Amino acid sequence: MTALRSILFNLCNFIWSAAMHIVCLPLLFAPASWVWKAGYLWIDGTFFLLRLFCGLTYREIGLENLPGGPAIIAAKHQSTWETFYLSRRLNHPAFVLKQELLSVPLFGWFMRRIGMIAVDRSGKATALKKMVKDAAAAFAEGRQIIIFPEGTRVAPGQHKPYQPGIAALYGQLGVPVVPVALNSGLFWGRGAFFKKAGVIQVQYLPPIAPGLDRRAFMAELEQRLEPAAQKLLNGPK
Repeated sequence: MTALRSILFNLCNFIWSAAMHIVCLPLLFAPASWVWKAGYLWIDGTFFLLRLFCGLTYREIGLENLPGGPAIIAAKHQSTWETFYLSRRLNHPAFVLKQELLSVPLFGWFMRRIGMIAVDRSGKATALKKMVKDAAAAFAEGRQIIIFPEGTRVAPGQHKPYQPGIAALYGQLGVPVVPVALNSGLFWGRGAFFKKAGVIQVQYLPPIAPGLDRRAFMAELEQRLEPAAQKLLNGPK
């Protein structure tokens, strides 16, 4: 049954996504707010298909820890799912993403139009400076920043070293960092064709206030985020 449901979801979602990207092409010349509205419609459609065919929903924990103003959202990254979810939950957020994604036909064009923060991972110090500058500009527009500290998708229960980008943003922008744990990879794994029924849990942890030195901040972020993510692997409580 899981295989049949996944086939139906993947087929319908491919058609839905392709149609949305093509129909919305004229919006590349429209205000960014129009692109966001179209993006929300696309995401809502994808989540509807996930519920309909796969029986996959989600549960939010700790929303009271999510500030209304400028903040950096430091989230675990296990699946494509959280990129949809965080785009929809927050107010026009700016993702920190690898520069190559902006070159993806259609999808990358829309990402560029709504002002995502692209990072040249070979650029080192220069790339970090540009990332901080772009993040400051996003804050000036009233947006929040989303970054995946490990820099890539990591399977549930596994861990990779946190990258310097999160420390650079925290140290230079003077805003709180909200760690976000989740267990999406249990249901929609990296590159996985099959999507499993269940309830994805997303947990917003208490913010880390600005002012810590780099070493203390990185240790605090990891000590909060990794155990919380590990606890979510057992599913809903």
